[in-house]
Amino acid sequence: MTSDLDILKSFWHAARGDPAKVDQVSFVGLGELPSTFAVTSFASATVGTCGLALASLIGATGFDDSHETPVMIDRRLTSFWFHDSLRPVGWKTPPNSDPTAGDYLARDGWIRLHTNAPHHRQAALAVLSADNNRESVAKAVATWHCDELESAVVANKGCAATMRTWEAWQQHPQGQAVMAEPLIAWENGDRAHQPTWAFNRARPLEGLKVLDLTRVLAGPTCTRMLGAFGADVLRVDPPWWTEPGNEPEMTVGKRCARVDLRAPGNLDLFKALIQQADVMVHGYRSDALEAMGLGATERQKLRPGLIDVSLDAYGHTGPWRHRRGFDSLVQMSMGIAEMGQRVQQKDRPTPLPVQALDFGTGYLLAAAALRGLETRVRTSLGSIARLSLARTGIEVMRLQHPHNYVCETLRPESAEDIDERPEQTHWGLAHRLKPPLSVFGVEQYWRSAATPLGSNPCGW
Repeated sequence: MTSDLDILKSFWHAARGDPAKVDQVSFVGLGELPSTFAVTSFASATVGTCGLALASLIGATGFDDSHETPVMIDRRLTSFWFHDSLRPVGWKTPPNSDPTAGDYLARDGWIRLHTNAPHHRQAALAVLSADNNRESVAKAVATWHCDELESAVVANKGCAATMRTWEAWQQHPQGQAVMAEPLIAWENGDRAHQPTWAFNRARPLEGLKVLDLTRVLAGPTCTRMLGAFGADVLRVDPPWWTEPGNEPEMTVGKRCARVDLRAPGNLDLFKALIQQADVMVHGYRSDALEAMGLGATERQKLRPGLIDVSLDAYGHTGPWRHRRGFDSLVQMSMGIAEMGQRVQQKDRPTPLPVQALDFGTGYLLAAAALRGLETRVRTSLGSIARLSLARTGIEVMRLQHPHNYVCETLRPESAEDIDERPEQTHWGLAHRLKPPLSVFGVEQYWRSAATPLGSNPCGW
């Protein structure tokens, strides 16, 4: 079976890292998340890639003459972090999922509807002519063929995914497009016109500005990690967007603002934010930014030396490159949920035990940002990096257990796993799990507690 270190080597190669540096990384901890796939090994390798990218950046600054900074990943803690990290004291986080979201049986198979956002829910209900409850939706879905319903919901600006097999996905035009993409697609940016930041060995990203234009899990996981190393993270959401179940988990260490950046009157504000950013992490579909006159080339001209990291659901090429998508939908589309159902002999789609595409891609996004910063340190050039959930999913598909299913139980969480430092969130007192990653000499903490979206003004 492929080892954690072998997986990391592959990811590190995709991040354009020096293969000699892999020896700096070690993994500790036993056990696996129960799955048809080696989810814990995959998760640990993505976290390790992020840690190695930080260590490499530290070496590039000249602070470590040996260019060797030990990196350690706790596999067990990583498994827990891929579910959640916050432990509320005397209160509960809101649910993440809308009651009508989920898997439904159509005339010729299973389809998943993603209805957590109100406008996505309305789009699906309108196509189905159904009421907002599972019984009504299930009755309506049963009259459709999967692909026809998927197409109709997507055409109505909603989110849906037919459950396909891995074999079918490999024959699908979008599957073929994604398989031809690299895990991280790189381009060089423009040369920076200003000096880099004053480097602090203990807080390597202190003084850097990160513009966060992402939602739900993958992008926010990336910027949460960058904030843990000292970056100044400004998250910007539109006025109508909500994700109450994720805010306590994902807004720690960030200032969160609300503004419709697509409104013509706010275009100058958007440009000003980019001009001052060191790193921009965004999940906008490429056609949306192009329509605003802010394509990748224009962003580099606005901010020479910008580290521009983008996330897409279904890939950056192919007929679905502009399609809305989420972790659970991609797992349905590309065969992960079907393989889990078939191998485990379940009666319904069986996805991964955690949203590993989201979290794993998030840590790889952070690694790409760190690698871009190192490139700027060494050459003064900016970087453009593109990743997608579907392309990350291919890496998961390569990690099917040789014995089809694993359940090497992880030792249950205990008080020793909890960080003693309190976090006074907007919702109440909480603690976090201890970090799953250790980079020698680096202090990991967030300078502000979790707060609701829109709690801060939109500016640096």
